[in-house]
Amino acid sequence: MSVNKSFDDTLSSQLINRAIVALSVAAFGSGMSMRVMDPMLVRLASDFAIPIGMASWSVTVFGVAYGFSQLLFGPLGDRYGKVKVVAFGSGACSLAALFCACAQDFSWLLIGRVLGGATAASIIPLAMAWIGDVVAYEKRQAILAKFLIGQILGLSAGVLVGGFCADFLNWRIPFFIIAIWFGLIGLYLGMHSKRLPDHTHVVQLGEGSGIARLVGEFQKVLTIPWARQVLLTVGLEGAAVFGALAFVPAHLHTTHGLSLSSSGALVMLFGLGGLGFAFQSRRWIGVFGEVRLIQTGALIMCVSLICLGWLPLWWLTMPACFLFGLGFYMMHNTLQINATQMAPERRGAAVAAFASCFFLGQSSGVAISGATLTTVGTPLILTFAGLMLLLVGLRFAILRKHQSLFL
Repeated sequence: MSVNKSFDDTLSSQLINRAIVALSVAAFGSGMSMRVMDPMLVRLASDFAIPIGMASWSVTVFGVAYGFSQLLFGPLGDRYGKVKVVAFGSGACSLAALFCACAQDFSWLLIGRVLGGATAASIIPLAMAWIGDVVAYEKRQAILAKFLIGQILGLSAGVLVGGFCADFLNWRIPFFIIAIWFGLIGLYLGMHSKRLPDHTHVVQLGEGSGIARLVGEFQKVLTIPWARQVLLTVGLEGAAVFGALAFVPAHLHTTHGLSLSSSGALVMLFGLGGLGFAFQSRRWIGVFGEVRLIQTGALIMCVSLICLGWLPLWWLTMPACFLFGLGFYMMHNTLQINATQMAPERRGAAVAAFASCFFLGQSSGVAISGATLTTVGTPLILTFAGLMLLLVGLRFAILRKHQSLFL
């Protein structure tokens, strides 16, 4: 009997690990969708005869739709099963990417990006929440860091492929790639979710029905003081990080004369910095602890963005891009682990609220940077974002030291 139980435990562990890998593959597609437009802004502005600031709306609307759609997918994941909802969401992402690829003018492209953001909202937050359901807290931060390797690689691939296609091919091609990717992983997750052990299908029925239940779930999350601090911090972080990152390719192109594909390749180093953290996450978490990870990450991001904005030689921006990614994932991964634990009884809604604030912050940051771009220029935009991240990070580090006051 003990042998059978050991075999069942091993099989259950294998199925869970495969699900985490598959969810990371889906996160790759989500990350690619998020950042594929960044190096294409100059090309879109030229093709559609619009200013770069207007072209940046293709980034903004994705983030807005992503943020607001969390209000739907978080409770849906809690109600019907998180992996199952991710599988359906991946299929919808495939259709949205095809819509973008076939858009005939900029207005239709914006509609496609809205659909892309709305459907991609089902993937990373619910995957994180599911990991929170099945992985113990003391092991969770390292597992989350490894899961996010998929998203990090997707962010990097999006910038690289977007820049290459903008320079040498057609801006539509990346969307066909994204559509195929999501279609395949959606089919796999749909089949694999049926094989997962019963204890991984965490479902909370909630009270009431429809909109009342959705609103009620988020209201209960917002009644927790610590949850409000985490949500405010990640919103400000998203505004500063992506209000800067979205315009780094344009900055490298206009300031240093690099091609869009070269600019995309340099920004890819942001993702490699994130990988550097992910592969060493267990060691770094043990050495630094949550508070010092936040402090160090915020300081690294601040210095990196200031260097990106003012360094006179393009090749000096290479280590700055790498360190920017490293600092971001040091801080953001720590915020994520706090998000998975701020409301354990309704983890899907809590992590969805976290992602919603992050992407609404991101959209606000991109919109503000785009509106002020011609007035202040990219160097000042990058500098302000760096200083803002330092203040936000130091503030949250202080709050984390005294978290017991918010419980």
